[in-house]
Parts: sequence; C-alpha cells; structure tokens
Amino acid sequence: MPEEIYFLFAHEPYFPPHGLREVNCTIVAADTLLHPHVRQPDGARIHCLLHTGPRTDGDIVPLSTLTHELDGGAGWVEVGDWEKVVADLLTLTRFGSCDSLGLGLPALERALVCSGPHTRVINLNPETGHRETHGPARRAAVLDELTHNLHAAQEGRQLWPGTGLLPALH
Repeated sequence: MPEEIYFLFAHEPYFPPHGLREVNCTIVAADTLLHPHVRQPDGARIHCLLHTGPRTDGDIVPLSTLTHELDGGAGWVEVGDWEKVVADLLTLTRFGSCDSLGLGLPALERALVCSGPHTRVINLNPETGHRETHGPARRAAVLDELTHNLHAAQEGRQLWPGTGLLPALH
C-alpha cells in the first residue's frame, strides 16, 4: 500500500488573502481526510479508496478519478457525502489547519482533472477558431506536471495533514 497519496479536488474559486491569483483546485495529503473536523466516517472511507487501486507513492488522485472508479458516481452512496467532505477539507485548508497546495488551473486543465480518466474535453481555440479534443493523454500530462510541481514545492517534505487524526480504515 502506498504511503503518501494526495487528493485533488476542484471547488468554487476564491482569492486567498494577499493572493494575486484565484484558487480553484486544492491538493491535500490523503491523511487529511482522517482529520476530526472532516465529516466521518465519510472522510475515512474516501481515504481508504485513495489507498486502493493502482496507486504508487506520490500519486495525486483527483476526486473525478474516484467517481470514475465508483461506477461513474453510483457508488458514492455507499462511501459517503463527498461534497460535505470537500467542503470540510476546504475549510481546513483556508484556516491553516493542514497543509495544502492551492491551484489556479486554467479552464482546460481544470476541466481535464474534473473529468474521468477516459473522458475527452473539446476546447475551442480562440486563436485559430478550431476545436481541439483533449483526452486521457493530456489529462495524464496535467497530473504529471502537478505532481512535479507539488514535489518541487515541498522540497522533500510531506504535506502536513493536521493534528489529532483518526485511525485509518482497513
């Protein structure tokens, strides 16, 4: 089982205090889902999902990937209320109760990480007027770039998930 997995979720954009760019996606350590101020047992169940499947240390797993793995979202009813969990995570990150990486992704990259791993996103290029189709390879490239940026920003440290974490489910 991989030790360090990261969870990526999109949310309503906001401008952080003294921030120059909006934040519309956030990455947290998967262990942040075990924080006592995250809706439980839903957070612990999502944490368990993040640590199963074809994952390796350092992977960033978007919420949309979990939705895909849960039969296109039909399985969320057995796992929990992901919307409330994401709202709780966003509150934790905004008040400094855990470490996070706030992202201001451009529209295409945000659409790709918010879509399942096999989805195609069609984008109108305003410069050429042509439609461009972006699929799994482009999504993987975006996640690879985010992974590289996350590890570079951490400088060898892991994201702090907060204190008083609850035990993980097995």
